[in-house]
Amino acid sequence: MTASLSVNLNAIAMLRNRRDLPWPNVIGIGRIALAAGAAGLTVHPRPDQRHIRFSDLPLIRALIDDEFPEAEFNIEGYPTSGFLELIARNEPEQVTLVPDDPAQSTSDHGWDLKRNADFLEPIIRRLKNQGARVSLFIDPDPEAPEAAKKLGADRVELYTGPYGATHDDAKRAAIELEKLTLTAVAAENAGVAVNAGHDLTVANLPALVEKVPNLVEVSIGHGLTADALVHGMAGAVERFLDALKV
Repeated sequence: MTASLSVNLNAIAMLRNRRDLPWPNVIGIGRIALAAGAAGLTVHPRPDQRHIRFSDLPLIRALIDDEFPEAEFNIEGYPTSGFLELIARNEPEQVTLVPDDPAQSTSDHGWDLKRNADFLEPIIRRLKNQGARVSLFIDPDPEAPEAAKKLGADRVELYTGPYGATHDDAKRAAIELEKLTLTAVAAENAGVAVNAGHDLTVANLPALVEKVPNLVEVSIGHGLTADALVHGMAGAVERFLDALKV
């Protein structure tokens, strides 16, 4: 099984927001990504709207519904009341819950599922009752998938930032990859599907896919956007899809 690719549009939106101008066009870039073979689009709307704006969400929803009905919309973020309202209004197929502080520049750690169990369980139940698949962003930890399953989550998303940071150190990469592998095995045993995201590239994806055969989805923004500066968005999507084939 080849993992699907969801293209994160946050970096595109952040570039747009540097000027009070409508380009690069987030919806247009999303259309190119989906036409090139991406299985879905991901956004992480933060309270200050410093990249994806709340007004972008219904436009992305409409793009998928009207032009790519087989694709999925994944909205990730910390489940404040405002975030949950955005979910209810825009009806993503998947919600990825992330333990971000609003001031963080990007996601940099997973949930402590034991400490946050009472907080997360009713939120997960609420989202699933609305028809969304729920994924929990976790650090590599073999105990986390079983905890996620008990809370009602459908998937876990492996935080691959430490793995991505080893781009110039093969020994460290092997160590981080082993942590991810052990967590993915635990997820399979727990009956929880596995997503992955953060600092994934054309160079480091094949090793991850080879070691984690139960990987079902990767969400990629920064590395894919950087690749698109050289190869164009369609070319970058094609390159990442090739990297997912082991």
